[in-house]
Amino acid sequence: MPRAPRIPPELADRPFHFTEGRRYGLSKHHLAGETWKRLGGGLYAAGDTPLIRLEAAKQRLPDTAVFSGHTAAWLHGLDPQPPIATEATLPPTTRTSRLVGITIRRRQVSAGEVSLRNGFRVTSPLRTVIDLAGRLEIVDAVVILDAALHKRFVGLEQLWAWVESHAGHPGVARIRRATDLAEPATESPMETRLRLLLVLSGLPRPRVQVRLGDHSDFLGRADLYYPTHRLIIEYDGSTHRDSLVSDDRRQNRLLDAGYRILRFTAFDVLAEPSHVVALVRRALCA
Repeated sequence: MPRAPRIPPELADRPFHFTEGRRYGLSKHHLAGETWKRLGGGLYAAGDTPLIRLEAAKQRLPDTAVFSGHTAAWLHGLDPQPPIATEATLPPTTRTSRLVGITIRRRQVSAGEVSLRNGFRVTSPLRTVIDLAGRLEIVDAVVILDAALHKRFVGLEQLWAWVESHAGHPGVARIRRATDLAEPATESPMETRLRLLLVLSGLPRPRVQVRLGDHSDFLGRADLYYPTHRLIIEYDGSTHRDSLVSDDRRQNRLLDAGYRILRFTAFDVLAEPSHVVALVRRALCA
């Protein structure tokens, strides 16, 4: 049986330069094995996690660098998926031009637009959502805005104030459109995608997370709701399987009270969007 590779405890959970590895008895032959992940710039690590990759990127970047874009969104908790590529923004005068594995953007970031997350310098929540909303497709932009608004990292008034004071900023028209479509009450990215599927298809804009019933008889909360038509639109995510009994009981009470309900899953929204739109349109016309 082959011996387990030797991993010095001091290097077990962080990136290190190969010169430091030598001090712990690791030769280039050792570092070429499957145990070690090469992170660029002479850096290695025994693990391969998003935070380890970011720490390695931090060591390769100048001190003036700020993590931005999807990297900042993930660090702020606005995007559940860690970014595929690391992004950093540098001052325009910085000489660093290219680092393998890191997307470098050159723009000025003021001190007030910098936050600290997990020990990393990142663009503030406002600067992060502005940067992304100005370059993403409209649905992806609103997903980020909804998340930031729901977590109260930014406010709608704050976003509108930024839009009005940056008339000539690149992408400001896209940011304005995304802000107009944003809904702070939205509780998940897929709820955002379902809502925008309907709105961008020309259907009326539904209300979001609406409490149904009165103070003495609470019937439930609708993800999306058309009050004139008493039509409830629900997104069933992975948690629906865990709450099936209570969800069914709630649905029966709503139906008994005269509401109509349509339920959709991620497959419906992403793979059969025209079917979703057609069903809702027919329900609104009924």
